[in-house]
Amino acid sequence: MADLNILHKTGIQEILSEQDLIYILENVKNPNHYIGFEISGKLHIGQGIGTMKVIKKLQELGVHCTIFLADMHTLINDKLGGDKLFIRKTAKEYFIPAFNACAKIVGADPDKITYILGSELYASSPEYIETLMEVSKNTTLARMTRSVTIMGRKEGDSIDFSKLLYPPMQVADIFTMNIHIAHAGMDQRKAHVIAIDTADKIKNRSIKDDKGNKIKPVAIHHKLVKGLAAPSIWPLTDEQKNDSSVMESLKMSKSKPGSAIFVTDSEEVIKSTMKKAFCPPLDVEYNPIIDWIDAFVFDLIKDGEKWLVKRDEKWGGNVEYTNIDQVKKDYMDDKISGQDLKNNLADWLVELLAPARKLTEDQNIRDIISGIEKYQVKR
Repeated sequence: MADLNILHKTGIQEILSEQDLIYILENVKNPNHYIGFEISGKLHIGQGIGTMKVIKKLQELGVHCTIFLADMHTLINDKLGGDKLFIRKTAKEYFIPAFNACAKIVGADPDKITYILGSELYASSPEYIETLMEVSKNTTLARMTRSVTIMGRKEGDSIDFSKLLYPPMQVADIFTMNIHIAHAGMDQRKAHVIAIDTADKIKNRSIKDDKGNKIKPVAIHHKLVKGLAAPSIWPLTDEQKNDSSVMESLKMSKSKPGSAIFVTDSEEVIKSTMKKAFCPPLDVEYNPIIDWIDAFVFDLIKDGEKWLVKRDEKWGGNVEYTNIDQVKKDYMDDKISGQDLKNNLADWLVELLAPARKLTEDQNIRDIISGIEKYQVKR
């Protein structure tokens, strides 16, 4: 039986369902996985490193992995000024090399990752519209309206009609690409559940095992890493801690200044961003620094290795950690400061992201990054 623990150790928070995933791994040779991304800005560490941590383990399980570059979804969601040519150029000439660099960083095989541009998929798949219609016919308008949260919108927002096409398009993508394992952050859960619920009703593009039996896609959702910027609400009340919209606001966001570190950031930017990062004293549950150390440091260092935190002798000298629980205990006991954690995490990230940062030596990459930043400033 396939060992799913290696997925949970990469930050996978939910599998719908584990039993179905085990069945796929045992009854489909090289099952198809995909994760999709809007081309909405620079690639941050949660997208690049976080995604590749999971892909590395899926490759070890014999899964064929695909990254879907959702240029048409990007247009619907009003990103990068709706500049179609620039969006596609960014997808092909910035996103792909940045993802490949992240794959090498974590030990995944970039040569075994397929990249698919949305507009090219639709142009080469004449039955896509029929699949989209089938998904739409088997889902209610109310459910689609609730599902606009997958694109960073709030339920009840005033939106143009095209945005109601976004959820069924995402579901149709899964069937069109014959995806056995749909992968995303927890914020994409609603679309994946629609895909699972409608699978038995889709006649045009059914997903099957190696014996020809019709099966449902499986969804795997990774935890959303917290943003580094201070939240607009702090401290949190018990009621707010149970409010999904408040929790959603704490996640890393490329559009919120100081919230994210991007995989191509310079050493100076990484250290500056980390220096300003929110690190509330005597709090490890809603502390982004603790969250990042758990999600990146202890997920990526090899078994048996220790994370060295360097500090001045007058503050106790260097200390080593083998797991996040030790860090949490020392932080809550006030044996290590937030500044020590931030300084050492910054140094660790500078070294980790060096291969991705090297991409900025290419003038074309620098021009694309500048273009992205100009669009974000305009917004």
